[in-house]
Amino acid sequence: MKYLVRDKIFALGDDYWIEDEQGRQAFLVDGKALRLRDTLELKDPSGRVLITLRKKLLSLRDTMTVERGDTPLATIRRKRLSLLRNHYRVTLAEGTELDVSGRILDREFVVEYEGELLAHISKKWFRVRETYAVDVVREDADTALMIAVAVCVIRMAERERGGDDD
Repeated sequence: MKYLVRDKIFALGDDYWIEDEQGRQAFLVDGKALRLRDTLELKDPSGRVLITLRKKLLSLRDTMTVERGDTPLATIRRKRLSLLRNHYRVTLAEGTELDVSGRILDREFVVEYEGELLAHISKKWFRVRETYAVDVVREDADTALMIAVAVCVIRMAERERGGDDD
């Protein structure tokens, strides 16, 4: 299923809706202003927090954590050696690793597990400027996690490029 994201400059305090293919509000990305560290919450339409994304304070490389409730779900960090494309590694709490690769800043990348496609993020499906889709390919994939990973790696890539120096 595809989810439509209207891209913004990700700044603390920005809130925006992610819609499903029928144009219904599916998720709210709620940027938390006035926090010590960069924090985003992914909420359902009723306002219930599904996932919290936080920038790790003390880390050699830019790292964000993903939590469901008070339980750590994953850690996302850029791979050290990636020459031509952006590569990020998502390490789930139980040790499983997901690979995120492609042109992150161009909004053209994939999320894979052991070479199997879980989600495809792309602008090419839309003619509207600054809009991209998160296509969750596998039915058994955690949709909220796939959207959180997409939002997170884009935020990290923007910050690395110098667009957000929290």
